[in-house]
Amino acid sequence: MPRSTDKPALKDKIPPHNEDAERAALGAMMLDAEAVPAAQQYLRPEDFYSTANGRIYKAIRALYDDGGKKADIITVRDALQQAGDLEISGGEAYIASLTNVVPTSANIEYYAQIVQDCSLRRALIHAAAKISAYSYDISEDAGLLLEKAQQLIFDLTDRKRVLTFRSVHDTVPEAIERIEKLYHSKTAFTGVPSGFDELDRMTSGFQNAEMIVIGARPSIGKTAFALNMAANIAVKAKRPVAFFTLEMTDVALATRLISAEAHVDSNSLKTGYVRSSDFERIVEAAGIIYEAPLYTVDMPNMKLLDLRTQARRLRSMKQVEIIFIDYLGLISTEDTNVPRFEQVAEISRSLKGLARELDIPIVALSQIGRPAEGARPNLASLRDSGAVEQDADMVMFLHRERMQEAKNGEPQSDIIETELIIAKQRNGPVGTVNLGFRPKYTEFVSMARET
Repeated sequence: MPRSTDKPALKDKIPPHNEDAERAALGAMMLDAEAVPAAQQYLRPEDFYSTANGRIYKAIRALYDDGGKKADIITVRDALQQAGDLEISGGEAYIASLTNVVPTSANIEYYAQIVQDCSLRRALIHAAAKISAYSYDISEDAGLLLEKAQQLIFDLTDRKRVLTFRSVHDTVPEAIERIEKLYHSKTAFTGVPSGFDELDRMTSGFQNAEMIVIGARPSIGKTAFALNMAANIAVKAKRPVAFFTLEMTDVALATRLISAEAHVDSNSLKTGYVRSSDFERIVEAAGIIYEAPLYTVDMPNMKLLDLRTQARRLRSMKQVEIIFIDYLGLISTEDTNVPRFEQVAEISRSLKGLARELDIPIVALSQIGRPAEGARPNLASLRDSGAVEQDADMVMFLHRERMQEAKNGEPQSDIIETELIIAKQRNGPVGTVNLGFRPKYTEFVSMARET
């Protein structure tokens, strides 16, 4: 029989909270209106353990948001009364007692941090309970379970971030230091170079924290172009790259890489009809690619949650400097019942947020609508949602007239001129880059190099 001194069972434990800190935070905000934005950096109404305190905080915040109105006993009482929350919030006597808890608002951030810390601990307990419940469900895939657990923890990490501001006294010296560093490095590009000189001159490379979208109609060469850039970065520049392939297998991608690097007909590699004279080039190309820091993720019908988890792992474990996603339309959200345009909007916002979180460029491929067939595409051509063009820092389109096929089914030209249209660039010029497409090797080249 357990002794009375034993610790209470987990189910009997009171969740972490500090009502003194909650009351002190509310009292400070009622003493000084400037304490409200200081508290808002840390707190949401649901961070308060006491329902009454959470409703009072919500009323104080609403008053401040309404033209900076001061929260005092009368204004808070009236706001709660209008919302029908006065009695559940403790009544006028409780509201009046809050200003007696603290003599000054000077420690508002300290009180708010205590409340936030307790809230995060309760959220962590709740997340642990959910993970435990998931673990007992034997129908749940173990890999997906790990990803859900990681997502729950990452969501808590996001909540810990504090919204704040910085003075130019802090940012200007950092900007000068960055400019000086670039000056001494003598590099032409501030971002990750694509390997296509004309494109890199216009963009200064793909910049960290940016989402780049490449759109085209089917069979124009989106995957080939993205893979060429990934090879330029990983194989030639030896910089770590991740390539998410939702349409082709990772082995098919490797075959394309070998074809482009060895300059051996890609159809010959697929069919096995390779000349003996090509084998030496194939083996040499395979050896070069083998050493490259290029990581592929092959998962059809990938969930957004899975993609974010794998991206974080690759950034943490392999220090990837850029991520390519082929392609945006094949990513799905957890709730597949909502309209597709809402899913795409969620995916777009999430990828932009992920680029900022990981502080690397994310390049996502996208199909464009059928009405763009044969016409020069523009931002309105992106399929499913206008959110993509809004969220993207750069939008590019591959465009050319459909290849004229010869009688034997092969393209009539070894190099087909293709336009790369930079339709949007948040921090740079727009314009057109002329590329050449070699269908034999599924390879894009700079036209300047070929002339």
